[in-house]
Amino acid sequence: MKNSPIDYTIVSRKIKESGIENIGRASIRELLKVVSQIEAESGKKYIRMEMGVPGLPPASVGVEAEIEAHRKGVAAIYPNIEGVPELKYEISRFCKLFLNIEVPENCCIPTVGSMMGGFTAFMTLGRMYQNKSATLFIDPGFPVQKQQHRVLGQAFETFDVYDFRGEKLRDKLESYLSTGKFVSLLYSNPNNPSWICFTEDELKTIAEIAQKYNVTVIEDLAYFGMDFRKDYSHPGQEPYQPSAAHYTDNFILLISSSKAFSYAGQRIGMMVVSEKLFNTISPDLKRFYSSDKFGNALIFGSLYAISSGTAHTPQFGLAAILKAVNDGKYNYRDEVLDYAEKAGIMKKMFLDNGFKIVYEKDLEVPIADGFYFTFSYPGFSGDELVEELLYYGISAISLSITGSQRLEGVRACVSLVNRSQFPDLQYRLERFREDHQLI
Repeated sequence: MKNSPIDYTIVSRKIKESGIENIGRASIRELLKVVSQIEAESGKKYIRMEMGVPGLPPASVGVEAEIEAHRKGVAAIYPNIEGVPELKYEISRFCKLFLNIEVPENCCIPTVGSMMGGFTAFMTLGRMYQNKSATLFIDPGFPVQKQQHRVLGQAFETFDVYDFRGEKLRDKLESYLSTGKFVSLLYSNPNNPSWICFTEDELKTIAEIAQKYNVTVIEDLAYFGMDFRKDYSHPGQEPYQPSAAHYTDNFILLISSSKAFSYAGQRIGMMVVSEKLFNTISPDLKRFYSSDKFGNALIFGSLYAISSGTAHTPQFGLAAILKAVNDGKYNYRDEVLDYAEKAGIMKKMFLDNGFKIVYEKDLEVPIADGFYFTFSYPGFSGDELVEELLYYGISAISLSITGSQRLEGVRACVSLVNRSQFPDLQYRLERFREDHQLI
């Protein structure tokens, strides 16, 4: 290994200098920093798969709309904390045309990315009832959402859903939600990191059990419409993006602009609150907010305290993107299909060199090619594999930090890997296999 593709001494030193006790369990941002330092000193470019950021140009219609908004001088004006009317209107339309759900415009709130949407949702829901404040995470999932709970001082519990798909999901959810301590549950669909996708029956089960125990369903739609096995990209036409919102009136949807529209840098997301939840009155909210109405507490309590709203020009950019999508003039899926194509090629390279796909099935069918995939190598834990791969110029994160029970696994994001790097990836994987011969 000391003759590995990236200088052994540099990698070892940078890991030690980072002060991270176990680099395999480093957070995404910590690992990003270490890898960037190794690249800078070694002069060699990594196959960067640790961070889930888009690798495509932003939707041009949004960029042009932002430029026009700047010319009109909106940067000098505080935006309305509830969001600009044009954006709220298009979010409501988007929900009808692509999810087939009716949500009033006042329940559609722009946030500084879905990260902020989740944080404000957790904060407000956690103060809604004095006798319950915990969140159930249907894992694996995005590690930072648990960090948000730690920062807020709110309890959470998790379980890895992979062994509880289909009919098994009902009893598993009952075992948690029947305790009465959960105010919300959260999952991503498609899932980060495993890329599994819940079926309509599973989403109905989630909604029914949550409704039974008055638990708010928080659906993280960071990868909206990106289960490429079906085409969800045509406004007002079936199939629609699957959602538990079809089966419950107690939900919050976190819809990102980062992946589907490649608009991550503008930090603009959508928080969609069901009309019933928005108008729910809970006297316990008055312990922290001036209003006992959930929607008012969410916007004028939590959101106002965090940021006083979302930046002005990105709202006009996203409004223009959504209008083009809603009007059928821009098909976002055509561009992001590149991720699925790259995933298929990269997964084959890993498999050809002795690696295994960890989450390989979506119920009884092969997992879809998409933004992420998961892999392992015999004889390594996920934490160990993350560290070992650094010496071969490949960076990814361990599944152990995502709530997964498959501790042998690693998550790979395909977005930042350029096709021109495929020969390097192939060479490095071959070297890894040579240096770690399977028995």
